[in-house]
Formats: sequence, C-alpha cells, structure tokens
Amino acid sequence: MTVITIQPAPPSPVPDVVSSRQFKMQLEINELTASVEAWVSSQPKLVQIAYVESTTFSRNDTMLRSGFAAFGYSSSRVDTFFTAASKL
Repeated sequence: MTVITIQPAPPSPVPDVVSSRQFKMQLEINELTASVEAWVSSQPKLVQIAYVESTTFSRNDTMLRSGFAAFGYSSSRVDTFFTAASKL
C-alpha cells in the first residue's frame, strides 16, 4: 500500500505591481484615500504627478515606499496591501 501525503500549496507570491485601479480601490477599502491624497498634495510635484498619472503601482518604487513609510506601514503590511489589491 502506498501512502500519499498531501501538502498545502505554497502561498502565492506577493505581487510586485498592481494596477492604479486596484491600488486606489484598496486605499478606499482601507479607509486611507483622504489621508493619502492629503499627503500626496503636500509632496513635491513629481510625486503628485506619479500618483495621478501612473497606470500601475510598483511596491518597490522609491516614492511609493516613502508614502507607505509615512503611514507607518511595515514591509509585511505592504505585502498584505498588495496581495489584497491584486485580488480586486
């Protein structure tokens, strides 16, 4: 008799990029839209342009990492945010 061991699938990797729509919808789900938009408006013009005009958001982007840091997000919280956003 052969014993078959079934193991759970490994967790899905955290996506490196989500669409602007996914990113901004996740902000709204997390009730961060107003706070993030206020923060963005206080940043240099290039950050403002990037937020408004980007079609995708990369979790490794320097400006984006600065924004998450400003809101106290740890690396694992950023992972959770991008994973949730990728499912929208």
